Amino acid sequence: MWKELYNGTGRMIHFIIRRDRIRFLIWIVSLTVLTALTATSFSGMYQSDQERQAMAETMKNPAMTAMVGPGYGLDNYTEGPMLAHQMLLFTAIVVAIMSILLVTRHTRTDEEEGRIELIRSLPVGRLSNVTATIIVLVFLNVVLALSISISLYSLQIESMDLNGSLLYGAALGATGLFFTATTALFAQLSGNSRGTIGLSFSLLGIAYLLRAVGDVSNETLSWFSPLGWIVGTEVYVTNYWWPIFVAIGATILIIVVALYLNTIRDLDAGFLPAKAGRCYASPFLQGPLGLAFRIQKTGIISWAIGMFILGASYGSVMNDIESFFANNEMMSQMLTSVEGFTLTEQFLSMLMSVIAMICTVPAIMLMLKLKGEENKNRSEHLLARAVSRYRVIGSYLVLSLFFGFVMLFVALLGLWSAATSVMEDPISFGLLFKAAMVYLPAIWVMIGLTVLMVGVYPKLSGVAWLYLGYSFLVVYLGGMLQLPKWMEKISPYGYVPQIPVDEINYGTLLLLAVISFFLILFGMFGYRRRDIIG
Repeated sequence: MWKELYNGTGRMIHFIIRRDRIRFLIWIVSLTVLTALTATSFSGMYQSDQERQAMAETMKNPAMTAMVGPGYGLDNYTEGPMLAHQMLLFTAIVVAIMSILLVTRHTRTDEEEGRIELIRSLPVGRLSNVTATIIVLVFLNVVLALSISISLYSLQIESMDLNGSLLYGAALGATGLFFTATTALFAQLSGNSRGTIGLSFSLLGIAYLLRAVGDVSNETLSWFSPLGWIVGTEVYVTNYWWPIFVAIGATILIIVVALYLNTIRDLDAGFLPAKAGRCYASPFLQGPLGLAFRIQKTGIISWAIGMFILGASYGSVMNDIESFFANNEMMSQMLTSVEGFTLTEQFLSMLMSVIAMICTVPAIMLMLKLKGEENKNRSEHLLARAVSRYRVIGSYLVLSLFFGFVMLFVALLGLWSAATSVMEDPISFGLLFKAAMVYLPAIWVMIGLTVLMVGVYPKLSGVAWLYLGYSFLVVYLGGMLQLPKWMEKISPYGYVPQIPVDEINYGTLLLLAVISFFLILFGMFGYRRRDIIG
C-alpha cells in the first residue's frame, strides 16, 4: 500500500527540478549574493569601534527591537553580530516567501489547473506530487543554507567564524523548511491557491507580529513564533543550535499531518468549507469590473494591510533617524547631502521612492491577473458573451490604477500615524501626502508598460517585473553602488522630484502621465486585435 502511495515520486522530483531549475537558481544566487554584499558593506561601513557602539546604542530602541529583533552582542557590536542582528530576520522572511510561493505553485496551483488530475491518470501514487514537492524544497533550502554559509565564511571577516556562518545558513534553511511544511498543510486545508497563499502569508505575518510584541514586552511570547526561534539562535554571539532542531522537529510533525490529510481528501477539494455564495449576483458582480475585483479581493485586502504595517514600521523609527544615520557611511552614500534639510527630511524623500516602488507591485499584479485568467482559459468564457475586450481589459486597468493610489495612501497613512506618535515635532500630513503622490505618474508608467505587454506581447509580461527590479536597483541603491546618473533616468522613478528636498516639476510629471496614457492606449488596442490564448 505504501509503495502505491509513493509510486513515481522520483520521476516527479525530476520533473519539478527540470520545470523550475531557473527559478531555483535565481533564488539561490540572489539571496547568496545579497547576503555576501551586505556582509562586505558592514565590514567597511564604520571606521572605529566608537561608531559601531554608537550604532549599537541606537539599536536598543524598542522600535528597532520590534523591527529586527532583540539586540545581542551589542557590547561588542562587530560585523558578525551586526549582520545577524540587522539582516537575519528579514532574509528569513524572504526565504519563507520563497518556500510559500514554490510549494503553492507545485501543489494547489497545479491542482487548480488540472495538471495533478492528468498526472494521477498515470501510474503515479496519491502522495507522489506533494512528497516530491517537499523533497525538492528541502533540497533547495539545504543548498541555499550551504551556499550562504560558505559565502559568509569565505569572506574571512574576523567575527564571522565557521560555526556562526553555518548557523546563519541553517537558520535560513530551517525557516524555509518550516514554511514549506505549513504551506503543504494549508494546501490540504484550503480549496484553492489563493486560500493557500493567504493562510501561509497570514501565518508569516502573525509570526512576525508575535515575535515583535514578545521581543519588546514579553520574551516568552517570542518563543511561540517560528521567527522567534530563528532570532533566538543569536548567530555570531552565543550560537545556539537548539532552536534549529526545534524548527526541524515542528517541520517533520507538520509534514506528517499534511501527508495524512492528502491521503484522505478528494482532488480539487479542501477541508476548510468554502464560503457559500449568494443565490443571485449583485449588480456590481454582473459586470467585468465587479468580477475582476471579486477574484482579487483577498489579495487586495492582504496587500492593503501589509502596506499599512510597512508604513507604520518606518514611521515608528522616524524619531531616531538623526542618530541612526549620523555616522553611517553607507547611508551617507545613499542620501544626497542637501544643505538646509535635516537627515530626517532627506531620508523621507528616499523612503517615499521605496514605498512607491513597493506599492507598484500590487498594481502590476492586478493588471497581470488578466493574463493569468487567460492562461487558465477563463477569458474565453467571458468574451464569448456580449462583453467587449475593451471593457474586460479596462476593468483590470481601473482596478490597477485605483488600488495603486489606495496602496500608496494606506502606506502613507501608516507612516504618518506611527511617526506622529513618536516624534516631538511630527511631519505634517500635507507634506507626506505631497511627497507620496508625486510618484503616481511613475506608477502609471509601470502600469502602462504592463498593459502594453499584456495587450501586445503577453509572453513578455515578465518584462514589467524586470523593469521594476531595475528601477529599485538604480534609484534606491544607485548612490551606494556609485552608478552613473543616466542609468537612473532610464527608470520613470528617476524623474520624480524627491519632496521636500526638490521642487515639484509639473512638466516632468505631466510628461510621465502622457507616456503612461499612450502605453495604455497601445496596449488596449493590441488586446482588441490579438488572439486570445485558448
